[in-house]
Amino acid sequence: MRTADTRAKVKDDYRPSRDEILRYIAENPDRLGKRDIAKAFALRGEDRIWLKDVLRDLQDEGLLTKERKRLARVGSLAHVAVLDIFGRDADGVLLAHPTEAVGNGEPPVIAIRVSRGGGGGPTPGIGDRVLAKTFPTDDATGPAYTGRVMKIFEKRTDAVLGVFRVLQDGTFRIEPVERRQPELVVDKEFQNGAKNGDLVEVEPARASRYGLPRAKVLAVLGSLTSEKAVSMIAIHAHDIPHIFPADVIAEAEAVKPATLAGREDWRDLPLVTIDPADAKDHDDAVFATADPDEKNPGGVVVTVAIADVAAYVRYGTALDREALKRGNSVYFPDRVVPMLPERISNDLCSLREGQDRPALAVRMTFSADGRKLRHSFHRIMMKSAAKLAYRQAQAAIDGAPDDKTGPILDTVMKPLWDAYAVVKRGRETRQPLELELPERKILLKEDGTVDRVVVPERLDAHKLIEEFMIQANVAAAETLEAKRQALVYRIHDAPSLAKQESLREFLQTLGLSLARGAQMRPNQFNGILDRVRGADHEGLVNEVVLRTQMQAEYSPSNIGHFGLNLKRYAHFTSPIRRYADLIVHRGLIAALGFGAGGLTQDEAERLEEVSALISATERRAMAAERDTVDRLIAAYLAERVDDRFDARISGVTKSGLFVQLPQYGADGFIPVSSLGGDYYIYDETARSLFGERTGKGYQLADRVEVRLIEVAPMAGAMRFEMLTDPKPLPGSKRSFHKAKGRARASQSRPGSRGRRR
Repeated sequence: MRTADTRAKVKDDYRPSRDEILRYIAENPDRLGKRDIAKAFALRGEDRIWLKDVLRDLQDEGLLTKERKRLARVGSLAHVAVLDIFGRDADGVLLAHPTEAVGNGEPPVIAIRVSRGGGGGPTPGIGDRVLAKTFPTDDATGPAYTGRVMKIFEKRTDAVLGVFRVLQDGTFRIEPVERRQPELVVDKEFQNGAKNGDLVEVEPARASRYGLPRAKVLAVLGSLTSEKAVSMIAIHAHDIPHIFPADVIAEAEAVKPATLAGREDWRDLPLVTIDPADAKDHDDAVFATADPDEKNPGGVVVTVAIADVAAYVRYGTALDREALKRGNSVYFPDRVVPMLPERISNDLCSLREGQDRPALAVRMTFSADGRKLRHSFHRIMMKSAAKLAYRQAQAAIDGAPDDKTGPILDTVMKPLWDAYAVVKRGRETRQPLELELPERKILLKEDGTVDRVVVPERLDAHKLIEEFMIQANVAAAETLEAKRQALVYRIHDAPSLAKQESLREFLQTLGLSLARGAQMRPNQFNGILDRVRGADHEGLVNEVVLRTQMQAEYSPSNIGHFGLNLKRYAHFTSPIRRYADLIVHRGLIAALGFGAGGLTQDEAERLEEVSALISATERRAMAAERDTVDRLIAAYLAERVDDRFDARISGVTKSGLFVQLPQYGADGFIPVSSLGGDYYIYDETARSLFGERTGKGYQLADRVEVRLIEVAPMAGAMRFEMLTDPKPLPGSKRSFHKAKGRARASQSRPGSRGRRR
């Protein structure tokens, strides 16, 4: 095969075969852009157009996938991936699996390359989780990839979590919190003060040939009835660092407040913070006014100031290393696991009312139609004029100001809302993806158990702050690009061709169409949502469109943000709780000559590794937060077994239906074997299960009535019984024979359980 090293020998009229192109892509994971491929085969002019067509054909045929403007074989492993080392081969070589699924088959095996003598990178062992660069191999019988370790995450231990139980005969057992864990026996001498119902961390002993394995209690984490214990399960299960090391605390306590030296003095500008009523840290403040420039009639000037975390957290310090390891703050219903110690997050970097605080500010000018005309960044000292809650700010605008908002109503509040009306026009022109999905909030009693679940009202105050922050983030990305400064983008890829086709087939079952084309735009999805607004299947279509989208992540390579319909986007506005924002702050400081705390060359060279790490910690936080909510709600409903509930089908698999209780935002499962009355066939296209005999069934987003049958609070799992009769399905006649044939082939084998959503 021709490569970049041999392209000088390639004849001018040479065009590589499809197999050669696929082989090159597989063997060169670090050079996968169209330009790289064209350069490797010395393709110019019309040959590059030919290559573009070939690559598009390979994508349409499902042989290639495109992510971040980089091509890859379908089912291939990312060039930088998080791996779990699980063992060794016969020659002693370490073997690993990726932590995230790759394709639909078995996870690939990666052989870990370790330098002799310990040089050339960290030395991992079995049980470690690592960040590694991966390279495909040509060995058809051995591991599909080799991996070079870039970073070892915190070492795993053999400790597991469980609930301490005292049985009637006085013996002790450990009830597992994960279904795959076995029940354990604890001897009295290893009880370590644990009481019945305590959440404990235990060390299992080697399993004996007879009876249950034994264990000893290492620590008592709390009572099962306490929410803090429930969130602690997620903290341990997802390996979330939650205790700051002594050197990090000492470093934070030794930090001295920033001074005015080297900063612009903006303390007289009446910036205000608008946050949730229970917020403890305030990292953004806003101000707006009409543009005095006569050349910009109806225009506005919006100022966004963000806490200058980089002034306190310098690259390479203990504070910085711990912040990177955490990646972001994690939010549970009654606790926050912060990225930074309280001395930094809740004090020095929190934009407290009436106190001097260092900040990075961006001043943005918008035309009357909402277009951003220009912006400038400033390193400042500010003093917040008011700490406001969302409802408090909204009430002032709606005619009910209080003692705090009344004096600033005309000078601060109304100009903010006037500016939002202008910026909103720009958003409407841009047409980002408009999915209105309700967010539920769990309110707790004093004892930490669930009081109720509410859906907070979405106010214009929320939307104002959100849109101002988006514009500030765009300005940060534009400035860093213009200065040719390395940065971490927030990227969101367009839906893959496979997902687009799946959505297209689904919409056809409802009599809706979606035009084909490689360049989808958010407004095409918005058009679909508009067409079904008010229809019976509005919820269903919203759900399927949501699941068609890709997951946003961080990357030093820009592909734009599909959902927001932006060509460039970076996170700048929350450096207290996101490491990505701290990197962007450092980049701005370096690029604009703002003094100390800028991005270093060493840090810039590690952005690919850092991006992969903080993308992983973000997914980890989301999973931990979701698991905690599931466990809390399951415990809350444990006393309501046999009760009836209104529900909505949130997932459909071969093995059954996932249902969500809208009142609580909790999910449960209905096994297909319990539906009865017919043999149910899974129709992947229609997201439904339908009866072979009747053609009636259940579809994603259907509203149904269910009965709660079983609850496992520690696993956050609930099982339901379906009470609603099956219904005729849209398009079922059209797709009946096709789905029946597919399903018979797949259901002749044992079906997969399906994931809990």
